[in-house]
Amino acid sequence: MRAARLLGARLSGGHLERIVQRDSVTLELLFSGPRGEASGAAPTGRARCALVVSADPRHARVGETERFAPAPPAPLGFAQLLRAHVERARVTRVCAVDGERQIEISLGSGASTRRLVLQILGPRSNVYLLGAEGEILGTLRPLAETRRDLAPGAALGAPATTPPADGGDRFASSAEADFLRAVEAHYAGVEREARAELLARRIGRALARERGRLLRRETALRGDLAKQRSSETLRREGELLKGALREIPPGAEQVRIRDWESGQEVEIPLDPALSAARNLEKRFASYQRARRREEETASQLAAIEALRTVLARLDAAFGELAGAEEPDAEALAQLATRPEVERLLARHRLAGDGRRRRIHPARESQHALRASHGKRPGEAPAQLRPGRYRTSDGLEVWVGRSAQANDYLTTRLARGSDLFFHVEASPGSHVVLRTAGRRDVPQESLLEAAELAVHFSKQRHAARATLHVAPIKDVRKPSGARPGLVHVQRGRTLALRRDASRLARVLGARIDPPE
Repeated sequence: MRAARLLGARLSGGHLERIVQRDSVTLELLFSGPRGEASGAAPTGRARCALVVSADPRHARVGETERFAPAPPAPLGFAQLLRAHVERARVTRVCAVDGERQIEISLGSGASTRRLVLQILGPRSNVYLLGAEGEILGTLRPLAETRRDLAPGAALGAPATTPPADGGDRFASSAEADFLRAVEAHYAGVEREARAELLARRIGRALARERGRLLRRETALRGDLAKQRSSETLRREGELLKGALREIPPGAEQVRIRDWESGQEVEIPLDPALSAARNLEKRFASYQRARRREEETASQLAAIEALRTVLARLDAAFGELAGAEEPDAEALAQLATRPEVERLLARHRLAGDGRRRRIHPARESQHALRASHGKRPGEAPAQLRPGRYRTSDGLEVWVGRSAQANDYLTTRLARGSDLFFHVEASPGSHVVLRTAGRRDVPQESLLEAAELAVHFSKQRHAARATLHVAPIKDVRKPSGARPGLVHVQRGRTLALRRDASRLARVLGARIDPPE
C-alpha cells in the first residue's frame, strides 16, 4: 500500500506529538520524523507530519494536512484514550495489512507496545487501539456500528468479507512527496461539498417549513377571529341595551331595539336568568374580552408579517448561495450561524440527510418510550428527577438527588442494560449510565460515570475509590428496605484513580434543564 510505504519511511523512528479528535470519525495526529532524515534537514532539526486519519463510512482514509482544524472545546473520548497510551510514544513500524484495507502504526516497545490500526471497510471503517497482546483497548467508532463480531479486550481479527477488487488509482500522477497531501486535499474537498450540500438542504427545508408554519398560524388566527363576535358589535349592542334598559322585561331571552344610527331594528340575545342591568354588564365584559383578543391577534399577525420579512431576506441570501454552480460551504456555514437561521434549524431539526420519519399519532408515546430506552426523567415528580450529565461519548449519566430519588431512579427510570454505579461502603447517590442498549460501552464513559458516583458520595475528596458496577437488571430493592437501600446480585468492582480534569469535564456537561 502506497500510503503505508510512504508513512513508514517518514515516521519510523519519530514520535507521536499531538492527538486531536476532530469528531466521531476523524483523528488528527502530529508526528515528528526521525532527526534529519525526512527532508534533508540538519541533524538537530525534526520534520513533522500532520496526518488526518478518518473512519468516515464514505471517505475513510489517511492523508496529510497543512494545518489542523480547531480542536473541540472538550477532548473527545478516543483522543483521551490515545493520550493516555501513546502520546509521545516512538513509532517503531508502519505497515499495510490485508492488502489495501488496513494500515498499522506500532508505537512504543516491549510491554508498552501499542498499535494504532485503521481498517478501511466502507461503512464499517474504524480506528482501533491495540495493546501489547493485540487486544482491543478502544475504538474510534462503536463496534456495534462497525464490527459486531468483535468486543473490547478481544483480538482484532481479519474482517470476514472479501477484499474489494483493485480499482484505478486516482492519485497515480501525484509525486511521492505530494501523495498524502493530494489524498487529503481530494477527500477534504469531497467532504466540504457534501457538507455544503447537506447544509443547503437543511437550510432550504427549514425555510420552507417556516413559511408553511407561518401560513398555518395566520390561517388559524384569522379563522378563530372570524368565529368570534367582533368587539365593535358587542360594544354597539351594549350601547343600545344601555339606552333601553328600562324597557326590558324580566326573564326576556331577547330584545329588539332600533339602532338610531342605521335606522334598523337589532335583535339582541339575553340571558333570561339575569336582570337587564346584569345583561348589560355581561355585554360590556364580553366587549372588553373581545377587544383584548382582537388586539392580541393583531399583534400576532404583525409579528408573523415581521417574520415573513426576515424570512424573505434569508430566502434571498440563501438563494444566492444555493443557486451557485458550486455552493460555498464556508458561506453557508456562516449563514447557518446567524441567530435567526440557528433558531429555524433548531425548530425544524432534521436528522441525517434531512428526512424525518413520520410516526402515526397513536404510536407516538410508544415511540418516545422506546427512543428514550425507558421513562423520561422529565415525567417524574420534580423532587424525584435525577441530575443529568452527558459523557464525552454522548451517553447520559443520571444521578439521584436524595434517598427517595435514588429509589425512583434505580427501580423506575433505569432499564435492564443500563449500568448502576455506587461507591463501596460509602453513602451517596445512585448513578446510572444510560447505555442505549450498547454492549461495548466506551471506557471513558465508564470512568466519567464513576467520577460522578464518587463526587456525589461521602468519598468525594478521596484520590482513589472502589465502586460497584452492575447492570440495572441485577440491582434489587429488598422488600421493606429503607429508602435508597438496594441489593446488587452480581456485577464487578471498579478501582478508580481520580482525575480532576475528567470530573470537571463531565460536571460541565450537565443537561439542565431536562430535555
